[in-house]
This record gives sequence, C-alpha cells and structure tokens, in this order.
Amino acid sequence: MTAPAVAVRRPRSRGGALLGLLAWLLGLLFFAPVGWMVLTSLHSETDAARNPPAFTASLTLDGYRNFFGASSGASPWPPMLNSVTASVVSTLIVLALAIPAAYALAVKPVRKWTDVLFFFLSTKMLPVVAALLPIYLIAQTAGLLDNIWLLVILYTSMNLPIAVWMMRSFLAEVPVEILEAAALDGARLPAILRRVILPVTAPGIAATALICFIFSWNEMLFARVLTGVVAGTAPVFLTSFVTSQGLFLAQVCAAATAISLPVLAAGFAAQDKLVQGLSLGAVK
Repeated sequence: MTAPAVAVRRPRSRGGALLGLLAWLLGLLFFAPVGWMVLTSLHSETDAARNPPAFTASLTLDGYRNFFGASSGASPWPPMLNSVTASVVSTLIVLALAIPAAYALAVKPVRKWTDVLFFFLSTKMLPVVAALLPIYLIAQTAGLLDNIWLLVILYTSMNLPIAVWMMRSFLAEVPVEILEAAALDGARLPAILRRVILPVTAPGIAATALICFIFSWNEMLFARVLTGVVAGTAPVFLTSFVTSQGLFLAQVCAAATAISLPVLAAGFAAQDKLVQGLSLGAVK
C-alpha cells in the first residue's frame, strides 16, 4: 500500500517578492503627489504655505467652501456642466464615428488601409499651438467664440484618430467566424455592429470612451483661448484661483481635487472594462 502523496508548497521566489515590493513602491511614488494635493486641500492657507510642510496641522474644509463660492460667490457648477457636456457629447460622437471606421479597417479592410491609419496618425503630428490662431479666426468669423459646441467639435476631431487606432486593434481580435455566422444568418451590417461587434468589444469600447473622456475633460488650451464667461470649462475655472493677490495653495488644491473627482469616478466605475479592454491588444 503506497503512502498518499503530500503536496509540497514551493517557497516564494525572492525575485517575485522583490518585484512585488518594487511595484508597491512605484505605486506609492505615483500616488504621493495626489495624496499630498488632497492633504493640502484640507489645510488652511497658513498651514499650506509653511516650509517645511506641516504634516500634523489641523484639518479644515475652508478650501472646499471657497471653491463652491462661500467667499467669492462664484459657482463652479456652470463650468463643471460645460466640461461634462463637452466631454460626454464629444466622446459619444467619437465612438459613433470610430467604430464603423475601425470595422472598415479591421474586419472588412479597405484598400491601402495602412495608408488610412497613417493619415489618422498624421493629424496628431501638428502641434496644437500651431493650429490655435487659424481656429480662433475661423471661430470668430463663424460667431462660435465662447460656444460650448465649438469645443465639442474640437474635442471630437482631437480624439477621433486615437479612437480609430484603438478600436481597430480591438476589432482585429474579434473572431472572423462569429461575423461570418451572423452574415449567414442574414444579419446586415447595422445588425452585426449592434448585436455582435458591440457586445464582444464592450471592454475595448469602454477603454476608448474613458480615454477620450479624460482627454476632453483635461483639455485647457482650446477652452482657455476660445471660451469666456458662458462656455468656460472646469480647467479654465481652476485658473481663476491664481490671482494677482497670490497663489492660494489650499484653494487651488481643493479645486483640483473636486475637479478630478468625475474622472476618478468614471475610471473607478469602468476599471474592470478598462483593464480588460487594454489587454485586448490596443497597444500592438
């Protein structure tokens, strides 16, 4: 009678432990500025301006009260609403244009599809500053200055090349057999896109949408030059805390923290889709 086999637990390698420790250190290193910003936003202006910093200073919500207009009366909600409108609407338009374009480049490739991809990439080679003056003159002639829909158009054109490249990589991972089976069942192109492509590539779509949303939300150059009182966005409102009287560090950190919350909430809500989508081969 043979003795039962005993499972031997292999000791964890020293290299794996070192890599894990290094990953934690890098994570804390990248999180340190964000944590310091949040901590500074909870200090008074006197404590925030101390050098060296006062880690044990008392906490207060005065910075957030000032951000929401307790002292100045300036409400952050119109700029926040403008940012939400420009980011969400432009992201939806980008997805509506990028998915069919990526389908044509990946699943049903057009002739010289590599040249088409290079054309999309070449639109990102021009510096934004170089196109700022012509865009301003065109917007001034068309009467679109200080108009939120001008930002929607600009953010759509800014994010469309990135979305096409990402969605093309995601769609290239879709098995051709699924599409052929849907075509044999009599499904037309709109039905294939709606019932086959969208469910299969949902993680990739979520990753693309989140990246486009973040780029649109954080954009400040176009919004700073082309808007004013009516269509100013959240990043433009953030610059109003830097005045001729000085830099109010606690107020700026409180404003930056509050403005960052929508992006953090969107990333947290779609984190599983984002990781799954980025692992489908978006960077191939």
